[in-house]
Amino acid sequence: MEDFDPKRFVETQVEAIRKAIGSQKALVAVSGGVDSTTCAVLTRRAIGGNLVCVILDDAFMREGEPEKVAEILAKDPFNVPVKIVDVRERFLNAMKGLRDAEEKRKKFRETFYAVLSETAKKEGCSILVQGTIRADIVETVGGVKTQHNVLEQIGINPMEQFGFKVVEPLLTLYKEQVRMVARHLGLPPEVSERQPFPGPGLSVRVVGEIRPDKLEALKKATTIVENNLAEHKPSQYFAAIIDNEESPGQSKTHVQETVARLLNVPSRNVHVKIFKDKATGVKGGERSYGKIVGIRIAAADGKIFQTPIPKLVSLQAKITSENPTITRVLYTVDELPEKRPYVISIRAVQTKDFLTAQVSEIPWKTLEKTAEEIMAKCPNVSAVYYDVTPKPPATIEME
Repeated sequence: MEDFDPKRFVETQVEAIRKAIGSQKALVAVSGGVDSTTCAVLTRRAIGGNLVCVILDDAFMREGEPEKVAEILAKDPFNVPVKIVDVRERFLNAMKGLRDAEEKRKKFRETFYAVLSETAKKEGCSILVQGTIRADIVETVGGVKTQHNVLEQIGINPMEQFGFKVVEPLLTLYKEQVRMVARHLGLPPEVSERQPFPGPGLSVRVVGEIRPDKLEALKKATTIVENNLAEHKPSQYFAAIIDNEESPGQSKTHVQETVARLLNVPSRNVHVKIFKDKATGVKGGERSYGKIVGIRIAAADGKIFQTPIPKLVSLQAKITSENPTITRVLYTVDELPEKRPYVISIRAVQTKDFLTAQVSEIPWKTLEKTAEEIMAKCPNVSAVYYDVTPKPPATIEME
């Protein structure tokens, strides 16, 4: 990565894009993330007005994001006109009732490409330009999880199925290299340093079934987490939402005893929750679908027992190695006495290539403040956890 020269990359890719597209019209869908936005600016430089840029408002973007991204791209020096296509209802209907993470990813991909196919035909575009990067291919081909933008590499012929050829200018790059290209192109920090955001958006941060009230609570929590954790500079940080429902008939005694022993606290002070919904993990380079465990320890004064994050990560390692069916361990930051429908999990990690990741040591003061704000602004959330699981055994995203 040290030898990577963004200037040379841009020059080479502009030529390669021109050669691949020629005088045809091309479509690019921008999500607001650094990959797709960099791709749009790079392609605009190569083919000018022959690029049609759209934002699919699929209901899974952050608060106010479609308008914000369109505004950035339309300004100097980029001058990329953007059309916002409102397909929120279509995506929400397509995902209705689905609980399984892979099912949701596949349904998102199916709907995403159906919409793009229709849009391309309407705009007279025979080429789709997309910001697929190296990590997307590695994870999809390796069986960890289906990235929505990977097609030909897994045997899907886009021309046959959707009526367009796909051009992927960023395919050889890792995330940090894409950021270097974005900075070189002059994209503002709110894009070049933008938090990695999954193609299926917040749909993969809604664990289990997607419901409008659940999605709304996640959008509010996402804004709070991004605002509060930014100063600590994790590689990636976000909120996820889980139904506050326990898995029936699960024995929790073993986990409870492990926690009590390792943290030297009375086992009566340890509360263990195994959630009904599961999360995606990684074992031996492949996807594994496992249980999510929430742990709460009461201190002598009845408040949450605050122990250093590295200790909690070690505890997680012990729990997941002794209980292979557990993929993810969450630790309580704050909890209300009354039960509400949902809980929020805060995720923050350090990573170079997004293929492995370590848990960020966010100060307890920041976590507490964030949890208080979330529960004040999301009346249907009764607990906030911190995810203390590295990758592996968990993926970075919840789903």
